[in-house]
Amino acid sequence: MSRYAVIGGGPGGLYFAALAKSLDPSREITVWERNAADDTFGFGVVFSDETLDGIAAADPVIFAAMEAEFARWSDIDIHYRGRVQTSGGHGFAALSRMRLLQILQQRCIELGVDVRFSAVAPTAAELSPDYDLVVAADGVNSLTRAVHAGVFQPSLDIRNCRYMWLGTDRVFEAFTFIVAETQFGPMQVHAYPFSDERSTFIVEMTERTWRAAELTDECGPLRCSELLADHLGGHKLITNNSKWLRFTTVRNRTWRHGNIVLLGDAAHTAHFSIGSGTKLAMEDALALAADLGRDNDIPSALLSYEDDRRPVVESTQRAAQASLEWFETVEHAVGKEPEQFAFNLLTRSRRVTYDNLRQRDPSYVAGLDRWFGDGNPPLFQPFQLGNVRLRNRIVSAPITLDAAVDGVPGDVEFAHLAGKALGGSALVLTGRTAVSAEGRATPGDTGLYTDEQVRAWRRITDFVHEHTGSLIGVQLSHASRDLDLPADAIADSFASAARNAVAAGFDVIELQAGHGNLLSVHLSPLTNTRIDREFPLRVLDATLGELPVIVRISAVDWAPGGTTIEDAVETAAAFVAGGAAAIDVSSGEVVPGEKPAYGRSYQTPFAERIRADVGAPTIAVGGISSHDDANSIVLAGRADLIAVGYAQLHDPSWPLHAAASLGYAGEGACWPAMHAAGSRRPPSAGRARPQLSLLPNENDQLHRRWRANG
Repeated sequence: MSRYAVIGGGPGGLYFAALAKSLDPSREITVWERNAADDTFGFGVVFSDETLDGIAAADPVIFAAMEAEFARWSDIDIHYRGRVQTSGGHGFAALSRMRLLQILQQRCIELGVDVRFSAVAPTAAELSPDYDLVVAADGVNSLTRAVHAGVFQPSLDIRNCRYMWLGTDRVFEAFTFIVAETQFGPMQVHAYPFSDERSTFIVEMTERTWRAAELTDECGPLRCSELLADHLGGHKLITNNSKWLRFTTVRNRTWRHGNIVLLGDAAHTAHFSIGSGTKLAMEDALALAADLGRDNDIPSALLSYEDDRRPVVESTQRAAQASLEWFETVEHAVGKEPEQFAFNLLTRSRRVTYDNLRQRDPSYVAGLDRWFGDGNPPLFQPFQLGNVRLRNRIVSAPITLDAAVDGVPGDVEFAHLAGKALGGSALVLTGRTAVSAEGRATPGDTGLYTDEQVRAWRRITDFVHEHTGSLIGVQLSHASRDLDLPADAIADSFASAARNAVAAGFDVIELQAGHGNLLSVHLSPLTNTRIDREFPLRVLDATLGELPVIVRISAVDWAPGGTTIEDAVETAAAFVAGGAAAIDVSSGEVVPGEKPAYGRSYQTPFAERIRADVGAPTIAVGGISSHDDANSIVLAGRADLIAVGYAQLHDPSWPLHAAASLGYAGEGACWPAMHAAGSRRPPSAGRARPQLSLLPNENDQLHRRWRANG
């Protein structure tokens, strides 16, 4: 007979006890809960359809009791600037936390679990010798985790926003987000029904708004009811030990210590804006009980439990991190039109996307497409960049090939750039191109400082213009990190290269002011303690002329004491004021040893912040591998253009394949002339081969038959 001890009689602990007992009635299971059986904190808890499927399969008795209490909805309503945007097709259910606890308590009693209420549990260390397993479900402030911190190695990330968990007797019809712009700053509400009488009503705001409104635990509910009266419709707010809190993201290096295991909030937390901690805790309980049922060896079962759950939890935490940061920086999101604001909010965690919403609610996304442009996918809408018009929002990112001889681009550069242009990008950018021989980073860098180089580039640009619908731009760079180089000579080199760019037939210039190049080292405190923006601005001024100029920056250095997003906003604003047509937002590669917090794909929020605060077009760089990502970014207003890099190395026709996947074949798809509609000749006499085309919806059956017949 196995003996299990459970510290904490919340939903996670009770659900585990019930499942473990039902799987093996011979187990002796004891649950300690310091509160009384009828004590509860909070209001309603939310479950997704996916979680409910698991609960239904694991214990139909518990699921049936929960289902009888559910408030269900499929819509998300976003209230912003006097309008409500509604997105459908989201499957959720909620019920009172009190009722959930009662259901789980009753199930445990029926199964013979020893549940001890109003009882302080012995410590995990005290229980461990006498029990085969000790489950620490003792919450976000877990004593077990604290006592054994040397083993679990917890990380507690206390966030900046203030929030208060309230209820209301207004029954909302859907999961409801409210963003109210008060005189103190924006306040946001996360609300959802959990019975036919009440809804959860979580009020959240930045620390600055909270302090400006002079909110306290005592006056908070009343002041919130006054400030949010338009959204309560005469209904009242209800408290339940409600206090102003700051969310803590909990992570642990491991969840196991001998026969002790962490479960639920003791092991991990995820911000309430993407779901419920109760949901994660019950999923933990289900996984742990299942692994114990498969393996009687406790250490092996606990290893399987952590291996099974950790990837799921970490994925949820990544989404939750993006979501909570969106709400922490909501001040920079307000100002968008209601349609774009709502879509931006819906896609904040990057789990909900353009394609995802198009499947759930086609009419909603079709309406957004009409609002954004002509009803076609946002990625294939035109964009005006300075004095040139791009046929879609896709930019082939600059990739240095290191294959030039004496700075002269050859067949390698021709094939690379021509392939990207034939692939349907609106703008193709060259790799790093030096403005002088001394400005090359390697002997294989291309240049734009001799007549021979100009002629070689002209061969490439002429091909792009004649055979594709793309434009082509050159990234001008000086790779030296020497701050003492003569400023006049450097500026003159850039000015000469800009004139050569016109002669070479380029349509756009990109100025490389990031990634540790000469202009970049003037902008980072890690490479220049003066932070001298004057020199890069002087170079920009020297480069301006007939062609629009994009400036590429490293928004953050990913190193202590380096450039921050606030610094990047100032730098971008200065470049835009100096005449830049757009800011190409990358990050890092300024100093050795940098450690991106969330990977390169995390650069898009920097582009969004600069776009919002500076009011200038931005290009999002990095981590964009699908047209779904790209459509989501453009429609949400996170960036105006999408730089596709390594994805297009593997698939040069990425833009055309994206268009085909979306069923789009309009002007924005940039079909090359030889593949455009009407370009195929009629069949000749005799046995004709079909003319192959990249056009979407080609007759695949005919194609296969022809190949089979040789």
